[in-house]
Amino acid sequence: MNEMSRTVMFIGMGYLSGSVLYARVFARVFRKENMLEQSRDHNPGTANAFLYGGFWCGVCTLIFDLLKGFLPVYVFLQNRNPDAFQSWLSALVLAAPVIGHTFSVFYGFRGGKGIAVTFGCLAGLYPVLEPLYMFAFCFIFFSTILKISPHFYRTVFSYLLALLMIGRKAEGMLFIVRGFFAAAVVVLIRMLTSKEKKSRLEVKLFGCFNTFLRDRRRT
Repeated sequence: MNEMSRTVMFIGMGYLSGSVLYARVFARVFRKENMLEQSRDHNPGTANAFLYGGFWCGVCTLIFDLLKGFLPVYVFLQNRNPDAFQSWLSALVLAAPVIGHTFSVFYGFRGGKGIAVTFGCLAGLYPVLEPLYMFAFCFIFFSTILKISPHFYRTVFSYLLALLMIGRKAEGMLFIVRGFFAAAVVVLIRMLTSKEKKSRLEVKLFGCFNTFLRDRRRT
């Protein structure tokens, strides 16, 4: 099997791995079949597994959502010629689990948002973990320092900023930039086409920004 065939095989494996929606799997295991119907967005992801399925349902979903992104990427990267990582096919290995999660072949091409899976895919780049740290920083930054809500907008801004940061820092590793770009595009399409009701964008700087705006309106 030549290099291109192996790469295509890993894309397929990554997509199938991502297509297993573990929130639904563990909802059945823990007898929480109505878990997703109780949530506002019906998203088969880690957050709803914690909120509506309970602690252990959430923990199991989180672990397996991370692993289904981590394993295909990590195994693919072992003992590969660095020159093989410059093609779009290699980039799709990084994005394939996210694509599978958001457009699952096992659930009529309907799936989750792919955030936890993205973290898993970036962790699969080990020992190159800078992209993972950058992605985590963006979510932490927009959750604590420049607080953006609701979660829909926080996710959009986090992916866009992470894409810019990874694009500037991952020089010489083009497949990482391309792979994260493909994953970000898929997640953003999934977010923008979601039927979830989107509340008004709010931005707070350490909780002070909205207070300032309210004071301005009163004057």
